Order: sequence, then structure tokens, then C-alpha cells
Amino acid sequence: MVKVIGIGDNVVDKYVHIKTMYPGGNALNFSVFAKKLGADSAFIGTFGDDREAEHVENVLKELQIDISRCRHFSGENGCARVTLEDGDRVFLGSNDGGVTREHLLELTNDDIEYLQDCLLVHTGLYSHTGHILEQLNSLQVPLSFDFSDDFQQEQIDQYIHFVDFAFFSCSHLSEQETKEFLKSNFSKNGQILIATRGSDRTVAYDGKEYFYQYPEYVKPVDTMGAGDSFITAFLLHYIQHPDIAQAMREAAVFAANSCLVEGSFGFGVSYQ
Repeated sequence: MVKVIGIGDNVVDKYVHIKTMYPGGNALNFSVFAKKLGADSAFIGTFGDDREAEHVENVLKELQIDISRCRHFSGENGCARVTLEDGDRVFLGSNDGGVTREHLLELTNDDIEYLQDCLLVHTGLYSHTGHILEQLNSLQVPLSFDFSDDFQQEQIDQYIHFVDFAFFSCSHLSEQETKEFLKSNFSKNGQILIATRGSDRTVAYDGKEYFYQYPEYVKPVDTMGAGDSFITAFLLHYIQHPDIAQAMREAAVFAANSCLVEGSFGFGVSYQ
């Protein structure tokens, strides 16, 4: 069975209009979606000691995702405030990761040994893991990084040469601008850069040619986690069957289905 791991952020997304919170976070979502796709999935992150952290941990245990290497600190778990507009999630603010930001993850020798058995590691901009990318890169395990939608060029320049897969949200760019952006940031042979563009077609670049994929259109219940589900399905398919075009098709279908679920992947509970 394919063993993969998400490293970094875990949060609860608090839907203020219905007073319900759902587990989420880019790295955690990857681990959950990978499990749904049949992978042996693990997560390394940092939990607080509040009710929010307890809920996320309980969900991961229920889903049988390995969290044995997670850290715990006193303080607020990662938390974001959210609402929905016609099924599209709108962020209202956050605590910027809470204890994840306050206690930056440092990899131990035991962590390194554990990671060497993985076929893929995924992290991202909101995971506060930029300081360990060089160390992760040295493991010779394929490394994926989500730059999300508010990346800065300085961050790309700093991180891009460490990663094998890089994902960007580029709804603000035209298709031609997106292609130029991907080409200008390509940094090494074997690397794949992918830009999702909302309802417009996704563009991927492997240093030689471009690949395109239109989204699968559905009437969304909630778009939270759609990008993470696309990333996960692409990576899981590609590391087993290295065909970019086919992996993008699989990812589009999986992402569309995730839009039919409340929160990133359900498991909502009320909060006060």
C-alpha cells in the first residue's frame, strides 16, 4: 500500500453563520483525502490543548490516520472563521495557525527515519514548514508543496528548488499569464508545476510542455477543501501511474465530488 504523509497545518474551520466547526488545514486535508483514496496515510503537525484540537484529533483517530508523531502544546489550535456565499467558502479571518506558528516544527532523528519509508511528503505555505524544506528534500522522497493563492515571489524563489511538485492557485491570472508564470518558476528536471484557476481550466507544466484540464462542473454544497482534494488525487494517481494528463482528469473528478460535502470532509460539530 502507498504510504504518504502530510506535514504542517491543522485547523478547525468555524462556519460563523451556522456555529459549526469542521476539521481542515491544507496538510491535514491531504492526509484525509489520501486515506479516502486508499493510501496508508499519516499526519505530522502540532495540536493545541483546546476543544478545537481535541475534535480534530478525535476525527483523525476515527479515520485511522497515523498521528503518532504529532506534537502537543498548551495554547490555541489553528482556527479560521468562515462563511458561505452560494456554496463558495469565504474566509473571514484566522489565528494564523495558533500553536503551529508559535512552536515551529523541528524534525527529530526518529521523524527522519519514519519519513524515509514514505513514497510522498506534502506540505504547504500555511504549514509554517519553510525552514525544514531543505531537510525534507535531502530525504530523496518526492516532496510536494502548496503555495496556495497568496504566495509572494520571494517565497517561490526561496522554496521552489526544494520541491518536486508545486501547486499554485492562479485565479487572478489569465491562461497565458499562468503559462508564463509556471515557465518562469520551473527550476529543475523532473519537477511538475500546477496552477488551478477556479472555474477556468487548470494548467500544468513539466519543463517541456503544458497540460490542461477543465474542472468537472457541479452545483457545490461547499468548495472548502476542493483545491486540496485536487492536489491529493493528482499526486496519488501520478506517483503510481506517472501520466500528467490522466492524473489531472482523476483529480478534477475527485475535487468535484469533494464540493458536495460540508466543510473540507465533513465531521462538523457545534461551537459557542
